[in-house]
Amino acid sequence: MKFTKYASALALAAGGLLLAGQADARDQIRIVGSSTVYPFTTTVAEQFGKSSGMKTPVVESTGTGGGMKLFCAGAGEGHPDATNASRRMKKSEFEQCQKNGVKDIVEINVGFDGLTVAQSKQGTPIKLTLDQLLLAVAKEVVGPGGKLVPNPNRNWSDIDKSLPNVKIEVLGPPPTSGTRDSFHELLLEKGAEQIPALAALKKSDSKAFDRVWKTLREDGGYVEAGENDNVIVAKLEANKNAFGVFGYSFLEENTAKLRGVPLNGVVPDFDEITSGKYPGARRMYVYIKKQHIGLVPGLDKFAAEYVSTKALGEDGYLAKKGLVTLPKNELEGVRKSTLGLTPMSPAPLS
Repeated sequence: MKFTKYASALALAAGGLLLAGQADARDQIRIVGSSTVYPFTTTVAEQFGKSSGMKTPVVESTGTGGGMKLFCAGAGEGHPDATNASRRMKKSEFEQCQKNGVKDIVEINVGFDGLTVAQSKQGTPIKLTLDQLLLAVAKEVVGPGGKLVPNPNRNWSDIDKSLPNVKIEVLGPPPTSGTRDSFHELLLEKGAEQIPALAALKKSDSKAFDRVWKTLREDGGYVEAGENDNVIVAKLEANKNAFGVFGYSFLEENTAKLRGVPLNGVVPDFDEITSGKYPGARRMYVYIKKQHIGLVPGLDKFAAEYVSTKALGEDGYLAKKGLVTLPKNELEGVRKSTLGLTPMSPAPLS
């Protein structure tokens, strides 16, 4: 199902033509959201289709932010049953859901991901600190006199002479992606805080400080490559000097062609991500509408498949696909709340 079809459905819903009780008119689960979580949810959907004998759920990659808008627009046949997210739901999104009648939401923390910066194995190996990464992609940097100026760095060596003398070109996600949110919050904000002049700016003018790490350059140093992370992988293969930003699973699937770039001296791998030492470590989620349980056939069974041992266990099929799985004690808690269809609380959201 295309995004435009959902948009049409949303318009109908706004006109009062679709009601929550009409969800039973649809016999196939619809899921939207994060491109990072997409391959894992697609795998669960395929397994569910094979084992249940029901229609395989339709999974669409719209980005975390785009998925949240669709998910929270309302309940009923014209709205998705679940959304993938490469970050936790925001308080504002939860409130939008409530406003539009999406009252009971089941949150499933499916595991971890590591937000990686990667390059072709044909390129010169590089190690980056978070402040160097910020200085590569920010639209503005601190210039003489402490004033913000357009980013003058064209080559990596302009940032530090120890870095390669090649053009800065970082391919990454668009603003609708949860990966983009994580890129800003996990890596770029932390990088800005490591630069003394920006740390001082944070104290004197927090809005200007936020503008630096939230605003990316538009002169070719950072290139929005869309919601499909496989496109970035293909472009890195074609350009040995380019770098890409995407989830760990895409790096693990392409280790014959790509290498992960160490950040602050920590390599992106399974152990460093689960330990929390890797700066790009993040949690991933799936959100399900409890109101659609019993109305859209098999939605509760799909949720149960997602948290099953065969899916999320240490040797489960999602781990084999590159998911960094939850510790056993955490998984038991997630499994209990999912199978019990326990609605999430807004209390911990920000």
